[in-house]
Amino acid sequence: MKLASVAIAAVFHTAVCAVVKLDSDGTPELESEDLTVVGQTGAKSHATFGDGVRGDFKIPLYLKDGLDPESKRKRRAERSRKMKNFAEQPLSNNTAILTNVKDYYYYGYIGVGNPPQKFSVVFDTGSSNVWVPGEACVSDACNEHRRFKNSGSTTFQSSPQKIQIQYGTGFIAGDVGTDTVQVSKSLVLRNQSFAMTSQEDKTFELPRSQFDGLFGLGFTGGAEGNIRSPVDTMVQENVLKSPLFGIKLRRGSQSGNGEITFGSYDTSYTNNLEWIGVYGDIFWATTMEGILYGDEPQNYLYGADKVNAASGLLTAEEKARASRKALLDTGSSLIYGDPFSLAAMSTRIGANPLTGEIPCSALPTLKPFHFVLGGKRFTMQPEEYIFHDPATGICEVQWMPVSEYLWIMGIPFLQTYYTVYDIKDHRIGLARMRK
Repeated sequence: MKLASVAIAAVFHTAVCAVVKLDSDGTPELESEDLTVVGQTGAKSHATFGDGVRGDFKIPLYLKDGLDPESKRKRRAERSRKMKNFAEQPLSNNTAILTNVKDYYYYGYIGVGNPPQKFSVVFDTGSSNVWVPGEACVSDACNEHRRFKNSGSTTFQSSPQKIQIQYGTGFIAGDVGTDTVQVSKSLVLRNQSFAMTSQEDKTFELPRSQFDGLFGLGFTGGAEGNIRSPVDTMVQENVLKSPLFGIKLRRGSQSGNGEITFGSYDTSYTNNLEWIGVYGDIFWATTMEGILYGDEPQNYLYGADKVNAASGLLTAEEKARASRKALLDTGSSLIYGDPFSLAAMSTRIGANPLTGEIPCSALPTLKPFHFVLGGKRFTMQPEEYIFHDPATGICEVQWMPVSEYLWIMGIPFLQTYYTVYDIKDHRIGLARMRK
């Protein structure tokens, strides 16, 4: 979250202007309009979210800035060295091994085509499309990464379809084709449609984006261009032992980086998993009922009190529709939510609500925050929701305001909890990560 304070203030202001409505007494008003997903400038219409709730919003993928531009030459050299040896690296059996880049994002590898052309990708639970740089792309981002040569694949099928995807940060456009996509030795998708980019913006340039493309793990309902998502392809082609996958994201100081296991999960977490339902058929989203601090009774989630006060008059379905929604998103670098809630949270712990900075000396006195998701409480300790940069001595919160109605529980939250995504039963299991 290393943005200038003026930039953060601008985001904060945009978000406030997008969602504020006041009652006659000056208090925030929660109306039916609040049930839609409010988009930022440039967002385009998307599929229905949940049961009849429509809105305009960007595919999340909020990537944190902060990679030092002066390191660009070293990053290029490091990437070049890795890519020279990459063709000899075998894919694992049913697990995608992930590399952690400064806790900003994680990437792994896939093979596209026959014979497989290998690419590094972000495995993203917050989107549903697969894309890699296309051979004809002339954007700087494409020139800095591996590009797919469709003429080099004996199984490639072209199509006239074009596609554009606007992310929370970043934009791509390209052509759609279908081919074999290999995720691991035992996981091969025979007919997966994907995009070959013809245009990528600066978001995907080095040194910020060391990955080539994206591999969406959401449902087909969240895919741009009505393209079947790889998760649904896995189920349709019956390539999973069980219709689920488990994700483990470790913090940078811990060994192992991260992994995604397809068709199974780490059973040592079985007895600790708390299962919550998935809301809708777009992404891995659930209801969000509250944000609590320590043992205090105040609910810091904007609008939750009005929903909870009326809960006795609502059916379970109506309450779910009226509740905030939260997306578990491996493709977003921080926790993103509405500015009212986040400003109140920052103020409560003594952090600057605009810059997010907090005196590092305050950390020992802080209490945990509890996020109520799917009706269950999930706790983050101060060292999990505060980022301490030892190089600069700066401490700052790991959240950022956006104008989206949908909350994004990104990498800081997912580094705290091991997660299992049940495709068939539309549910998510969470268990606190072991050190």
